[in-house]
Amino acid sequence: DEIPTVVGIFSAFGLVFSVSLFAWICCQRKSSKSNKTPPYKFVHVLKGVDIYPENLNSKKKFGADDKSEAKNKSAMPKNSLHLDLEKRDLNGNFPKATPKIQSSPDLENLSPEHFAERKKDSVSPDSLKSISSLSSEDKQDKLGTIFFSLEYNFEKKAFVVNIKEARGLPAMDEQSMTSDPYIKMTILPEKKHKVKTRVLRKTLDPVFDETFTFYGIPYSQIQDLTLHFMILSFDRFSRDDVIGEVLIPLAGIELSEGRLLMDREIIKRNVRKSSGRGELLISLCYQSTTNTLTVVVLKARHLPKSDVSGLSDPYVKVNLYHAKKRISKKKTHVKKCTPNAVFNELFVFDIPCEGLDDISIEFLVLDSDRGSRNEVIGRLTLGSSAEGTSGEHWKEICEYPRRQIAKWHMLCDG
Repeated sequence: DEIPTVVGIFSAFGLVFSVSLFAWICCQRKSSKSNKTPPYKFVHVLKGVDIYPENLNSKKKFGADDKSEAKNKSAMPKNSLHLDLEKRDLNGNFPKATPKIQSSPDLENLSPEHFAERKKDSVSPDSLKSISSLSSEDKQDKLGTIFFSLEYNFEKKAFVVNIKEARGLPAMDEQSMTSDPYIKMTILPEKKHKVKTRVLRKTLDPVFDETFTFYGIPYSQIQDLTLHFMILSFDRFSRDDVIGEVLIPLAGIELSEGRLLMDREIIKRNVRKSSGRGELLISLCYQSTTNTLTVVVLKARHLPKSDVSGLSDPYVKVNLYHAKKRISKKKTHVKKCTPNAVFNELFVFDIPCEGLDDISIEFLVLDSDRGSRNEVIGRLTLGSSAEGTSGEHWKEICEYPRRQIAKWHMLCDG
């Protein structure tokens, strides 16, 4: 009888000891865990700085002693990115510090001679005064310089264009004596690739540093292409002002050895002078019984050149007005790369009043341009107050309802 009693007493003491030891261990772990800084695994992406594992050669590790820290700081280059994770707050953010100006990675690869030339070309306050004292003819001749680089990636079969900056642009805003520049780039002659940079506010020396990569262009076709840079100034209330253009034929430019840095003077936009804006063939029919107006946009011919490629992508926008208020709008499909387009598209408009006395219809022929605002090639307005062939056409459809009447009309400036 004594043996089972002794075994039970020892078992009870062992159980109490085990529970107490387990509770003490849990308390120690909890207290040590609350005193440690949580190991953050995510790093915020800084704008303009590449943060990838292969670029963080001097990244500080957790648990490093003071000696290794001093050694890392002394061995760290000036331009490398250093992340001191222990200086973060509880939310994982860095304390605010005075921002430092960093140079672009592409510009760091330039030779000292190139920097000397850039320093020589930089605009000083004295040079700004001398520029302001120039005559109006000299100001028109000097439109600035654009800096860019070209490269071909053979592994990805991609053509890479980096638009770095522009210098010495003219002021398009007479009040603030500055501009809001951006650059629109097109690869000619097919005009398939159209891109544009962001708009930089109130500057005559914009630094874009934007890279555009065009895939699917074989290296053998690079020699047949031409780059067209259009430098514009953004205008919120009207059409953007054209500062100038740069045309770069790629024939004879060798890109097999790597990146090529280039700069070109901006020249005045070459707009071909034409006797007119082209012609538009329109067919109209007024149905007095249903009080509807049927409009057929048939053809356009002799449209002027809208860019250096000599080809436009025209389409027609039709606006219906009642007492000078637009009440309806339609548009045709885009016809690619042609100055003589065939549309053959029919639109039916409901007339809100009896008769066509207060009705007018406007035709806008535009050039479709991806990535920027479409340019107006020509304009045509038909109505009771119109003159010439437009007024005669309108008079005929009023006198002969239910009859489809077609006529050619000359387009005027948009």
